[in-house]
Amino acid sequence: MSPAAQTPAAGGEPILVVRDLYKHFGGIKATNGVTLEVRRQEIAGLIGPNGSGKSTLFSLVAGTVAPDSGQIRFDGHEIAGKSAHAVARLGLARTFQIPALFENMTVTENLLAAAAEGRWQGARERAAETLALLRLEHVAENRASDLSGGQQKLLEFGRAVMRQASLVLLDEVTAGVHPNIRKIILEAITRLRERGITFLIIEHDMEMVRSVCDRIIVMDSGRVVTSGTFSEIVRNSEVMQTYLGRPQ
Repeated sequence: MSPAAQTPAAGGEPILVVRDLYKHFGGIKATNGVTLEVRRQEIAGLIGPNGSGKSTLFSLVAGTVAPDSGQIRFDGHEIAGKSAHAVARLGLARTFQIPALFENMTVTENLLAAAAEGRWQGARERAAETLALLRLEHVAENRASDLSGGQQKLLEFGRAVMRQASLVLLDEVTAGVHPNIRKIILEAITRLRERGITFLIIEHDMEMVRSVCDRIIVMDSGRVVTSGTFSEIVRNSEVMQTYLGRPQ
């Protein structure tokens, strides 16, 4: 049984609602009317070809890019066009494909810095718990620049955890990492979901998507093509053509 199957998928109210979201960069329609929902305590995967608008969608939701039009409702708040700082304060955290760390600070200091941007109370205890969760205790006093690429991905994930977010956007968090680190990340996602955290995950690793995600949202050309369970998605002929590049 997959980790996602061990905890019932949330079937209640959505924590994130996106409606008719548009963002153009010149003549490029990065998001072209995106509409989707993510339910509270769900692990949702977001897949699609390169250039389909996934990372732009993350930037729009996280507040680092303002939409041209459309609605983004997070945990009861309309956040379209709000600053990244304001969105983070409401309980949303995001990782990046290339970790954005303080390279000259230690692993522990990076975690504490993330807490300082949000809720400081209990930060040192949470940092110790996060180090254990991600199995980074042995490098706790190492500078971030001295970590391997996979360890930097773990630390980037840990910084998101330290913000005590209710929704975490993970952008290819397992890309290029050693299988052991990939396993740590998958186990951490499952454990954190049990604590009430919701995840929306951009991922190209279909085995990871299959093993951890309750539901998969497929994007192409700036739009949501379809969504469903892994078994439903792989039986969808449109997905086979747009994402996997072959007819079903």
